[in-house]
Amino acid sequence: MPDMESLIPSAGRADTDALRALDPDELARYVADPSHPWWRRLPCAQALAGRVPEAWAGALLDRVRDAGDTGEVRRALLDVVGDRPELLPWLRHEERRRETSYGMREVLVRTRGLIGDLTVAGEAATLAADPFRHSQEAGETALDGLAERHGAEAVMARLGEDRPEDRLFRLRMRFRAGEDVTYALADPDRVVAHRAHTLAHDAGRLRSYLTEAPTTEAKLWAVRALHELTEDLDETRALYEELGRPRVEVPGLDEELRTAIVHEYVPRSQPLTDPRWRVEALCTAPPARHDVEGWLRRATEALTDAGLAPKPPVHCGAEYQQGDGTYHIIEFDGGDSEVWISTLGRFAIAREGGTAARPVLEAAGLRWIDEETEAIEVAGLYVYYFGRRAALCVDTLLFYWQD
Repeated sequence: MPDMESLIPSAGRADTDALRALDPDELARYVADPSHPWWRRLPCAQALAGRVPEAWAGALLDRVRDAGDTGEVRRALLDVVGDRPELLPWLRHEERRRETSYGMREVLVRTRGLIGDLTVAGEAATLAADPFRHSQEAGETALDGLAERHGAEAVMARLGEDRPEDRLFRLRMRFRAGEDVTYALADPDRVVAHRAHTLAHDAGRLRSYLTEAPTTEAKLWAVRALHELTEDLDETRALYEELGRPRVEVPGLDEELRTAIVHEYVPRSQPLTDPRWRVEALCTAPPARHDVEGWLRRATEALTDAGLAPKPPVHCGAEYQQGDGTYHIIEFDGGDSEVWISTLGRFAIAREGGTAARPVLEAAGLRWIDEETEAIEVAGLYVYYFGRRAALCVDTLLFYWQD
């Protein structure tokens, strides 16, 4: 029989098929011994799925309960022994809420839901409304497990309707039952309304809802949902005109900036984004084709002609050696100064004392983003930025980098 060292020679390299063929007692014995490397114990735990030896269940549960053991192993073991009712008192204990191991909270909530612990319904609903997908999935799995064991009505009764996350669960259950969900397009919480627009799959019902929707926002969610079903841009634009072309007014944000930002960020904006932005992005023309290479060439030539000795442009992702973004960096003056040139338009901004480049770049046809303009917050447009989902300012949107 091959040993674990040959089956798992290094972290992330495991012969999964061979592990699944091993005697489960051998696997359980290895996992239960915390002196073995965690990265070898992890695939062994995963290989126990559906075949945990009863004789080893207690020892594996001890590893789950041991907060000093590696989180990856504990989470994997919860997937294979977490359905055992004797684990429930430990799962419910107040100390579980203080678990700090990455991903442990989500797995604990999911496990309680799958066991059928109705007392976890509120926590599960909160997780299911989390913006991070892995948390959403854990919360939804827990709620679905509760609904399967106790019925959706019992879970909804436990949750109520006061919190947006509770209404999200009710919305999902109504959709799953084949009931009308257009009512939720008028929910005061945009996350709920956003989810409703993704679930509203009856074009005829959406058209009729437009005549009864209580708010402009609800009507815009209906327009957006209808467009996603039909892709009929003529109808979408006609409905937008009928509604009076509602949009979020942002003082100081002119049309050139607005167009660049709308068409770059609305398609990947967060659920909290105002639906006025979403429909505007559909119904307005995008900016002309970005001549990024042309702008960079003109900027470099102008800086050279002015005697500022620019270095070749470097994309922000290459500069930071990770991630991606919407600007290039041009260093000049011996590397002591730099300007950033946006990929979203003819926009330039000073960094590291780069203000000397302003008249040079403006003369070359680029648009300088001054301090007043860069500080404009684009309200209602929520964009992911280093863990936050918020309305960002013009400078961050035009010159965006994310690792």
